[in-house]
Amino acid sequence: MAEKPLSSPSSPPPAPGSPLARAERFVWLTARVLEQRRFAYHFLRGGADEVEAALTAYLDEDGGYGHGLEPDLRGPVSQPLHTAHALRVLDSIGRCGGLRVERICRYLTAVSTHEGALPAIHPSQRGYPSAPFVPVVDDPPGELLSTGPVVGTLHRNQVWHAWLFRATEFCWAAVESLEKSHPYEVQAAVAFLDSAPDRQRAEAAADRLGRLVRDQRLAVLDPDHPEEFPVADGYAPGEHHYPHDYARVPDSLARGWFTDEELSRSLDFLAAEQAEDGGWPIRWRAWAPGSALEWRPIVTIEALRTLRAYGRPLDG
Repeated sequence: MAEKPLSSPSSPPPAPGSPLARAERFVWLTARVLEQRRFAYHFLRGGADEVEAALTAYLDEDGGYGHGLEPDLRGPVSQPLHTAHALRVLDSIGRCGGLRVERICRYLTAVSTHEGALPAIHPSQRGYPSAPFVPVVDDPPGELLSTGPVVGTLHRNQVWHAWLFRATEFCWAAVESLEKSHPYEVQAAVAFLDSAPDRQRAEAAADRLGRLVRDQRLAVLDPDHPEEFPVADGYAPGEHHYPHDYARVPDSLARGWFTDEELSRSLDFLAAEQAEDGGWPIRWRAWAPGSALEWRPIVTIEALRTLRAYGRPLDG
């Protein structure tokens, strides 16, 4: 569901030097139009129409999204990761429904694998620049990483489409069979479980997943000593994940994985990550100057939303 923006046009501007004021300046200096309008919607009482208009610039004729919407994939072609990003934006402004989502579901059907799931990268990406950690292959398998967040978002918005039936079963099978995982896959699983219709099954799966996260040390529980927690294979040095990366809102099933003290330390760390320029850093490998520049405003908006969700002060 869309959240209520923070202030009204007649409200006083954020206090000078506050986390929100510093982030606002960073966004106006560096962000794409889409992130500028998202920031305005979430924190300055901007309009949903303006966000949707900016998002439409990334829409392709096939109903998917492309044109570098997800900054680690460049080029004009539609991709599942771009389209998942678009759904998250629509969800955040209360526009995840209607004909726009019907068209998205037709695109998802067209690019799904034989088991009804989404590949991380569709082969149409070949020939366009993309991050080295998202390689293009000719016959990609379906992955929880790309399918889970999409299925979760559609269920949360009570979207019903034929594509969802097999994709949902794929996600259940993938989540419930996980024995060894990595943080981004766990985040995708949480995105699915937080909105899966079978709540009892979701709670049981989340409980098991939380034990896996702790057993495999996939969350840094002591931000003062991140070196005590291994970085997943293939990740960049220092590409750690923290409790708030899994439990982005207090009502997430992942919230139950962590004690109050562990989560509080995690949120303290998140707040302290705000850089001198007002933005938040990216922790993964920056493979191209443009993608890193475009990611930071996105990460900044999500950091602010997480801190606000937990009641942390932003404007003071």
